[in-house]
Amino acid sequence: MASGRFISVEGGEGAGKSTNIEGVRARLQAAGLRVVVTREPGGTPLAEEIRKLLLAPREEAVCDDTELLLVFAARMQHVERVIKPALARGDWVISDRFTDATIAYQGAGRRMGVDRVQALRTLLLGDFAPDLTLLLDLPVDRGMERLAGRGAPDRFEMEDREFFDRVRAAYLQLAASEPGRFRVIDAARPLPAVQAAVAQAVEAFLLQSAAP
Repeated sequence: MASGRFISVEGGEGAGKSTNIEGVRARLQAAGLRVVVTREPGGTPLAEEIRKLLLAPREEAVCDDTELLLVFAARMQHVERVIKPALARGDWVISDRFTDATIAYQGAGRRMGVDRVQALRTLLLGDFAPDLTLLLDLPVDRGMERLAGRGAPDRFEMEDREFFDRVRAAYLQLAASEPGRFRVIDAARPLPAVQAAVAQAVEAFLLQSAAP
């Protein structure tokens, strides 16, 4: 396993990505791998500034195309300055969200069109994609209940139920279309069960990556 691998962790609001990413990191490090944990939007100083622009509630309505292009601007900085260099060093990268999130949130949630976002992804990233994507799937009602216990919502968390229904449906459709890359985890179960399922998926991927 000299070459690095790229793992993304996806899911709707309240799915438990942060908690489970730490479990993935620990398992990979236990296997003796160098691990870089990052996030989107963000991951570099410039991309983190763009993240603030995207998430902050504001009086001025944000045009859908403006939002989409800001997301990809942050992503390209992230890919070129963090992800690709890490993979070239042989490190394993875990990203909290990647392009699938844009397809789900902007393509489906914003109704911009999944095919349109896919076309932009192809234009900018070509065939660059995660080697493994863990999709933490959670019913929208449960996710919104979890959000209610947090602090002030960001601009995306303020969206309505129908928005998140579209996001979840798009994620599941993506997973169905790429079963070789996605592992769908039922995130509505108790945390130990979710962590066990994540660990099993990572263990299987480690064995697969070690195969000649």
